[in-house]
Amino acid sequence: MVAIAGPPGSGKSTLVQRLAQALKERGEKAAVVPMDGFHYDDVVLRERGLSDRKGAPETFDFPGFKNLLQRLRACEPEVAIPLFDRSMELSRAAAAVVGSDVRLVLVEGNYLLLDEPPWSGLEELFDYSIYLDVPRAELQRRLLERWHHHGRDAEAAQRWVEMNDLANADRVATRRRNADMIL
Repeated sequence: MVAIAGPPGSGKSTLVQRLAQALKERGEKAAVVPMDGFHYDDVVLRERGLSDRKGAPETFDFPGFKNLLQRLRACEPEVAIPLFDRSMELSRAAAAVVGSDVRLVLVEGNYLLLDEPPWSGLEELFDYSIYLDVPRAELQRRLLERWHHHGRDAEAAQRWVEMNDLANADRVATRRRNADMIL
């Protein structure tokens, strides 16, 4: 199991998709497991007063995510995984299945290397870790582009990136454990 971590907008999803495709082309059985499938629904976030912090560590179902990683680590015959659909801003349960014949599990997410409980408890589940280190100005550019692409106007996108995404990015960058590889 490989952890691929980095701040929002660092290119984790793009990297893991390309890496999985390259591995499959070489005959390897690889699966991508995004942490984003464990986002709490907007209804839950509103109830908890966390709507303006969506994407922060406390806005994920950490116990569910850890349980899923443990099941994958145990090589259960089939493990259904949720996937986050950004176009609808919600997670789709059991949207993909990882079989026991998968040799390489590529797990991607912001907080896989976060050195804060409970996230720091994930360390033992990974065999290798990669951290994507992207300059803050480039993260900001990419995040603004992301939110424009998803229909937010320039002002709303700017406000969300400054108040939420970059705060999460700073937390990822300053509170991370060491990675086996930094890109």
